[in-house]
Amino acid sequence: MKRISKFLTPIVLSLILIGCSDDQSAPLGSRGVYMLLDTSGTYTEELDKARQIISFLLTQLNPGDTFAIARIDTASFSEKDIVAKVKFDDRPSATNQQKRVFLDDVDSFIRNVQSSSYTDISGGMLQAQEYLMEHDVRERVILVFSDMQEDLPEGYVRDISFTLEDYKVVALNVTKLREDNMDPRVYMERLDMWRNRVEEGGGYWTVINDLDRIEEILD
Repeated sequence: MKRISKFLTPIVLSLILIGCSDDQSAPLGSRGVYMLLDTSGTYTEELDKARQIISFLLTQLNPGDTFAIARIDTASFSEKDIVAKVKFDDRPSATNQQKRVFLDDVDSFIRNVQSSSYTDISGGMLQAQEYLMEHDVRERVILVFSDMQEDLPEGYVRDISFTLEDYKVVALNVTKLREDNMDPRVYMERLDMWRNRVEEGGGYWTVINDLDRIEEILD
């Protein structure tokens, strides 16, 4: 974890967040990032890793960029599931303050999160697609921090095509379930199903499970 630690140490993060001033030039952002956090069952125990990823992403996003965090729960096609959202100010010092507040909101959510009974990943991705479409950004990135096992309540319909042209979708920390260990084909088939849905919608799909590859998320 040497590479990730150099990004996430409090000293480095504080230098990045407070080391800029308004008279320093910074590129205006054209990137929108929407990150979905699985809150079903025991997956909430993985959220400390999500917090590390969010901390790193905050060091990479620029003034003008858009960032949102939302939870995946029983019914995720809703703005009420957005935990934190921000469009960073064009002034670097204002952006730094926004990043501090954003991370505080994420920390509060993680401390108080309650497990959901179901996992509406499709609904969350549809909400992410809609949210990013509304923002004037050239790059659209959807991050899904989940084991990618969807579990819907009775009556919920999610057999809907995604519209993901010019979107990058990254599955993060896709932990293996008990049945995956018994038969690895289950795990591979689950990831193939999501890859097909994303690519059929025109999007780019990738999986990053090794946090040493964290810098590749926004590449």
